Amino acid sequence: MKPNSFMNVSRRDFLKIGGGTTALVIGTTFTPLSFVGHVRAAETPPIDPNLFVKIDVDGLVTLTSIRVEMGQGVRTGIPMILADELEADWDKVTLWQAPGDPDKYDPAGKDGQNTDGSRSTRHHFTVMREIGAAARHLLEMAAAEKWGVAVEEVSAKEHRLHHAASGRSLGFGDVVETAAGLSLPEGFKPTLKPASEWRYIGKDMTTIDGFDMSTGGADYGGDYSMPDMLIAVVARPPVYRGKVKSYNDTEALKVKGVKQVIEIPALADDKPAEFRALGGVAVLASNTWSAIQGRKALEIEWDDGPFTSHETASYDDKLKASAKGGGMSIRNRGDADVEFGNAAQVVEADYFVPYFIHTPMEPPVAIVDANSTPVQIIAATQAPNETRQYVAEALGIDKANVECRISLLGGGFGRKSKPDYVCEAAILSKAAGVPVRVQWTREDDIQNGFYHSASAHCLKGALDDDGKVTAIKYCGAWPSIVGLWNPAAKTGFGIEYGLGLIDMPYNEVPNIRIENAEADIMIRVGWYRAVNNIQHAFAMNSFAYELAAAAKRDPLDMLLEMIGESDEMDLGKDGVEEYWNYGDSTDIWPIMPNRLSNALRRVAEISGYGEQMPEGEAIGLAVHRAFHSYVAAAVRVRLDGNGGYSIPRVDMAVDCGRYVNPEGIRKQIEGAVVYGNTVATQGKITTTAGAVDQSNFHDYPVTRMNNAPMDVQVHILEDFVDLPPCGIGEPGVPPVAPALTNALFVASGKRIRELPIGDQLKG
Repeated sequence: MKPNSFMNVSRRDFLKIGGGTTALVIGTTFTPLSFVGHVRAAETPPIDPNLFVKIDVDGLVTLTSIRVEMGQGVRTGIPMILADELEADWDKVTLWQAPGDPDKYDPAGKDGQNTDGSRSTRHHFTVMREIGAAARHLLEMAAAEKWGVAVEEVSAKEHRLHHAASGRSLGFGDVVETAAGLSLPEGFKPTLKPASEWRYIGKDMTTIDGFDMSTGGADYGGDYSMPDMLIAVVARPPVYRGKVKSYNDTEALKVKGVKQVIEIPALADDKPAEFRALGGVAVLASNTWSAIQGRKALEIEWDDGPFTSHETASYDDKLKASAKGGGMSIRNRGDADVEFGNAAQVVEADYFVPYFIHTPMEPPVAIVDANSTPVQIIAATQAPNETRQYVAEALGIDKANVECRISLLGGGFGRKSKPDYVCEAAILSKAAGVPVRVQWTREDDIQNGFYHSASAHCLKGALDDDGKVTAIKYCGAWPSIVGLWNPAAKTGFGIEYGLGLIDMPYNEVPNIRIENAEADIMIRVGWYRAVNNIQHAFAMNSFAYELAAAAKRDPLDMLLEMIGESDEMDLGKDGVEEYWNYGDSTDIWPIMPNRLSNALRRVAEISGYGEQMPEGEAIGLAVHRAFHSYVAAAVRVRLDGNGGYSIPRVDMAVDCGRYVNPEGIRKQIEGAVVYGNTVATQGKITTTAGAVDQSNFHDYPVTRMNNAPMDVQVHILEDFVDLPPCGIGEPGVPPVAPALTNALFVASGKRIRELPIGDQLKG
């Protein structure tokens, strides 16, 4: 497999990849999970590039990558599905990166071509198989015509067409000219290969971009350019919704290489932030260094606006008080309050998770030529079509007049689904009259980004005389992302509730009440890797250990008893009228407590949980369902006697249903453990007078080699492998922090109820 760079491939040139003059092109028109195909002769390349499979006369197969690569392996996984059903030789396959156009490149019709929500594989597994199988059948039809035999007598295998009765065979390229003149039968429905015949699906495959990524050969957003392009960095208001009062650019314009200084107008006060550019002063230069130096030379007086009162020291206390005071009910089973009055023992605990920032290795970057028709974008974006939407609005034009091509992303984690930085480039390009690349720095990213919501959680549990949990009450408070559209919003909404809260996994607890308390939005909040699942998993798994300690029971037994072995959890019985379920049907992806219990039992067994441990060592457990996957963590800690500790081993049991590339899963979960370790131990954003205090890795540290888990073992479970694919990019993060703090609780006796852990073990 060889990846192709989109930059050198125009719509027309796409059909010339591989050097052939004739090509078989499979285009598609879709309804979800169904297929209607058509075939076009490509002697003269067609203009309409609604293309997923192309086969040249030399046998080279070009597959369209419909999703964005940001290290999660999607440019390997989805082509594996296509190639498997096509019976293509992986060494004779190359890729073309699709631009933003959901009408053409979102065949499942569900995601708008966004790469987020850990949904690329689960939403495209069947569709991509159908496309590959249709192409395979067309090749078989062409071979049958050349040989004068029935198509049922022909089979594709390993990049060739075979006629078993005569022993004849042809390569894929040998039948392209014939196939180009054929059409699939009306009403054709592709026959999919049985799992027993899969060559790639379920097998380890090296990431196609991995070599280039690790050797400096990969092209990211900052590696591209356009003729006459200027590079811009932007001085942005230090406080959310602040404005430029005045500025002096005299010294900035003296910096060698600086060409222009342009103000990006602030949004009108009544215009919600959403994912729009918020304003600032941009320095445009011939190179990045000059632009940065020019920005340093700017003299700017800011109007800090309405959010200078945002001090996390006091804001966090308000969140905690709000959660403590209760809120509106979003799930109710039985009568928890009555049960607390009858309990043999009542346990209460409060938990807190601070703001986090994404810190992808590549800060945001985008190039826009707003002076061309259509407007041209090259961006490191997870959401090419939302990018087109917001850029069109910023320029006052129709979305149809905006094209967006996508570079590799040096990490995304949800930050790059928000195209404010692309809007900045569009506004500046229009004002400057030339293409502009806006480059954010690490400081920009940390101080002016979108933050994972701070959140407070108040839990209360009832135990009976036998130490069984008879009631749980949970109330959470956090600033909702809805506030970016409606600043007056003070509670969450269905998507946030569905991120591991309303689907609290303790299905066997007879009385459950879940509430959402109010919180004001004071800063830009936004999706983060695993989103709200992080805090919900932390609070729930930590509280389970506290309940077990109060009942003098083993935490594993307590968790398994609360979760139970049901094969489906029906939230409708608890008064939940509408459950988001990651945007999917519960008929296909139900909530299955037995899968959660199975993952927990398996990781406990594999990790050696329950065995005699040396003094100062312990294993902590946690389990969580996110993006339909069920992930259990067992974290082993070793205290050093000085308030510090190390993590000699982490075991992760992963049940993601049907999977495509196990090597990719292991990489994602290993990365999730490192990411989760940062969440648990180091990540924390604070504000003073509305401005973010942190600026770079010196004061917003991330996990490094010296404090990373030493040995991460990923165990992919096969127990439910025949069920539909689930997400994998995010589900590994949520159980890491609670498994770690639970291990520290067992080893030290000190309960960690607030992240990051920091120095809480000392003293």
